[in-house]
Amino acid sequence: MPKTVTLRLKNDIYKLFSEIAKAENRSLSNFIETATLQNIREQQFVDDVEMAEIISNTELMARLKEGSAEAKELKGRFVD
Repeated sequence: MPKTVTLRLKNDIYKLFSEIAKAENRSLSNFIETATLQNIREQQFVDDVEMAEIISNTELMARLKEGSAEAKELKGRFVD
């Protein structure tokens, strides 16, 4: 069941969001929801260029493999 959320926006931000929503033929609520979900998805995953950069960094890859092996052996401690 959908939930109602109250959101306080500065006037200039509200105007910007409203204009974009109208240009995309969406409700303000739908625009905010869609933009937020898109941002979350982009933050959760690494794009192809960034992944290639990570893989090409041999020092980083060695450290990641070492850390993974230590985690499997339950070495170290997890910090909250």
